[in-house]
Amino acid sequence: MSKAYLFPGQGSQFIGMGKDLAKENKIVQKRFAVADNILGYSLTDVMFNGPEEKLKQTEFTQPAIFLHSVALFESLDIKPDMTAGHSLGEFSAIVAAGAMSFEDGLKLVSLRGQLMQKAGEENPGSMAAIIGMDDEIVEIICDEATTQTFKPVVPANYNSPGQIVISGDPKAVEEAVELAKGRGCRLAKILPVSGAFHSELMKPAYDGLKGKLKDVTFRKPDCPVYSNYTAKPTENPEEIEENLLKQLLNPVRWTQTLKNMHNDGADEFIEIGPGKVLQGLVKRTLRNVEISGYQ
Repeated sequence: MSKAYLFPGQGSQFIGMGKDLAKENKIVQKRFAVADNILGYSLTDVMFNGPEEKLKQTEFTQPAIFLHSVALFESLDIKPDMTAGHSLGEFSAIVAAGAMSFEDGLKLVSLRGQLMQKAGEENPGSMAAIIGMDDEIVEIICDEATTQTFKPVVPANYNSPGQIVISGDPKAVEEAVELAKGRGCRLAKILPVSGAFHSELMKPAYDGLKGKLKDVTFRKPDCPVYSNYTAKPTENPEEIEENLLKQLLNPVRWTQTLKNMHNDGADEFIEIGPGKVLQGLVKRTLRNVEISGYQ
């Protein structure tokens, strides 16, 4: 049987992330120093000391989580059987699988964070969590809210069975939340985010990232990488690049990804990076698998 390595996305950050790791681990310490040099500012200072409002800004959050995850992975000297990452975490998964260099990954993630923050400012949007409803019902509700408001709202993250995040225009998201409450969902709440991620409102970020991806060399990975966009594995460098771009405008199919990894032989799921969010999603999605993590 196989081990699946999972890498977290935005929302897993915390003040002090990576600080103890850097003190104890020379490999992590070296990677952190290289990252600060590449970026031209001390990302590690933001990670270690905050302030929280700064770390929560998308342009800092994304490279911070990527750096923490990849540096930790490298220090463990692991050869994964398969990898996947949640949203931003897909970059970490691709680097961990050997399909892209750490340096290119960091530059792309930093740019992605800046572009997504800017897109959120130019096209204000919001997101909401819908808990306790079937996927199909949430999809219907999004369609109805879009029709009623003439504004877009779509499923953005299929996180686990009965847990979906929706994304879009604030009016449409609010309408969808009210519709979900009226149909008996367990919980529907607006999330504190800086934009409508994984929706058409991220088109400026898509356009900005597309040009830069062409400057990056993607290699055949050492193991299959599961894409957010398809929820399926690929070892094709062109597909990895294409899927990485498409996920900006399309939902993260995490539930489907975990099920496909399990069906393909994964019986142990290991999260690498800050927090334990993905371990919780595995528990709610799969049965009879081992779950662990490195932070």
